[in-house]
Amino acid sequence: MNLSEHFIGIGYKRLSTVEIDAARSNQHELNGISKFKEIFGSQRISFSARFLFFSDEEESFLEELGDSTWYDARENHPIRSEFRLYYSNSGIFQKAKEGDLLIVVKKSPTEIWFIIVPKDSTAERQLIWLFGLENLEETRKTFVKSEISDKEQDFAKKYILGKLGIEVPILGEDYLEEMLKKFDGSFPSTSIFSKFARGTLSLIPTIENPDEALLVSFDREEYLFKIFEKHLVKNRMKVGFGEDGLDVDQFISFSLSVHNRRKSRAGYSLENHLEYIFQENKVLFSRGAVTERRSKPDFLFPGIQYYKDSTFEEQYLKMLGSKTTAKDRWRQVLPEADRIKNKHLITLEPSISITQTNEMKQHKVTLVVPESIRTTYTIQQQSEILTLSDFIEHLKNNEVAAGL
Repeated sequence: MNLSEHFIGIGYKRLSTVEIDAARSNQHELNGISKFKEIFGSQRISFSARFLFFSDEEESFLEELGDSTWYDARENHPIRSEFRLYYSNSGIFQKAKEGDLLIVVKKSPTEIWFIIVPKDSTAERQLIWLFGLENLEETRKTFVKSEISDKEQDFAKKYILGKLGIEVPILGEDYLEEMLKKFDGSFPSTSIFSKFARGTLSLIPTIENPDEALLVSFDREEYLFKIFEKHLVKNRMKVGFGEDGLDVDQFISFSLSVHNRRKSRAGYSLENHLEYIFQENKVLFSRGAVTERRSKPDFLFPGIQYYKDSTFEEQYLKMLGSKTTAKDRWRQVLPEADRIKNKHLITLEPSISITQTNEMKQHKVTLVVPESIRTTYTIQQQSEILTLSDFIEHLKNNEVAAGL
């Protein structure tokens, strides 16, 4: 999966006040964009346009469709040329602030994307990593063209592309017949499906490389889930919704159920594969045990019986929250186990912003991130993030120190 399969050219800059102030910028044109001639050429050309305000907060996310034109504003001048990129009116520029990052992407010969991400956000960090953007503070006056370079970390790349609405196509229908027969045409419990997914892998390096084991297991389950889901959803859509097959309310209800199942399954999938890896590494733990205020930490180490034993020293109690995406949900781990002051959180989210990881650090939350995803973070961040292998070693040393 290469970025060049999805994008033809990329340019970027920091937005200035004049570019987002409606009173001063009412022409809907981007200037200082001459380097885009390498991408768009020297002839007038029109595109269909997709406008994205790509924020960390779901309620702030905005997507609109429109059009755009690349043209020479001085095309009738015998010597001078001044290329501009016109865009139709879009709300993403009204949401933007000075210093936010604007990325212009030529998606295809006839399609262009305008993406705005807030400065210092996780969304910004992810796109900076994905597109290999550099020297951002030097881009306040003019656009910089970025070369499309393919990343090796397919999991992180797939994750960010998915947030942009680019799904990696599912090739083939491996295991579909086996799943239909085994599960009688409907989804089983998440634990059963996770176990089935692991069973389709020839080798899971749970001891040698827990980080890789987690990602290959999670990735395989996601792949199988999409194959199975695609089949079941297609069959349901053939039946239609309501008496005439066109009941919009029933369709929306069905669509929401599919969306919610995807979200909940991903979280349980991560927990299921972590549980298996901890078991294979013979780590002592409890999953989903109840602590104060009926809280249920995802994992307690060395176990709930030790947590409830007031004579067991608190320094040997550990907990791990599990979130496929951190966002602000990382705060949910804070009140889950009062006896444990320094908490751990594992996530599969790449390139979380420095602002957010610093905030986690202030609240004594240590991130645990699989090694290949950890490389998407800054060098400074990486020094403060544990890999899953590091965390398992930490737990084993902790058990020895506690005399267990």
